[in-house]
Amino acid sequence: MDINRYKVEAGESVDLKKYAASEDHGMTEEELLEKHIPGSVAHLKDLHWRLHADSKKGILVVLQAMDAAGKDEAISYIFSNLNAQGLKTTSFQKPSDTELSHDYLWRIHEGLPARGQIGILNRSHYEEVIAPRLHDLLGDETIPDFTDKEGVWKVRFRQINDFERYMDENGFHVIKFFFNVSKDEQKKRLLERMKDPKKNWEFSFSDVEERQHWDDYQEIFEEMLSHTSSEYAPWYILPADDEWYSRYIITKVMISCLEQIDPQFPEITDEDRKKLDEYIELLENE
Repeated sequence: MDINRYKVEAGESVDLKKYAASEDHGMTEEELLEKHIPGSVAHLKDLHWRLHADSKKGILVVLQAMDAAGKDEAISYIFSNLNAQGLKTTSFQKPSDTELSHDYLWRIHEGLPARGQIGILNRSHYEEVIAPRLHDLLGDETIPDFTDKEGVWKVRFRQINDFERYMDENGFHVIKFFFNVSKDEQKKRLLERMKDPKKNWEFSFSDVEERQHWDDYQEIFEEMLSHTSSEYAPWYILPADDEWYSRYIITKVMISCLEQIDPQFPEITDEDRKKLDEYIELLENE
């Protein structure tokens, strides 16, 4: 798989209509479920153990999308297979009064990974250039003195890029996935949640309300992707109508990042090795 096909190059002007929500990738769902995904997840799990043991680098994963695009399922089917001690998952909802009283990136810090961890943001700091813009939620106190409501979004794009560069330069790789789901597929998934009593808990009335702004969301997403995909923190646009193939892409991108980091299990010192051999002998002779 060429993962660069899904990568937004730095400076690219994104038109989501040119990114397929599904594609003919030549693999059946059975092949993905029984062969490709289990193999990739096993490889990812091994690399994650090394990352955790090495404890020198970390990875921040951002998942962003419309409702019912597959973020939660990606976490369940991929990342839940990894070492829990080296995994941190944080979901973000509407900001609380306490969070609103701070700068807009303040609440993100609780979800950032430590060295040796993969931190997953289910929604993220990118919410702060989406919902407030669509629904005109910014108060005057949140707009810098040198700009206005029209210019604040480009300021935030630049600040987010600076923040992600800071993360990368301090040893935390940033990978961002945008789930490009089609309007028809979202409708299908929302109706499934609404009609199936076992899935009603997944549904929110706001999902349908926000769907009424579909075209506006697409424009905002395009500008967000265009201004914030960088060499150090790239966006990958997933064909999210095909859930299993999207999950497979995620595993491949994660593996590529971890192979670049190349974490290693710490080597034991000669002194500890001698002591280890003594303790092995002690236990074996009990």
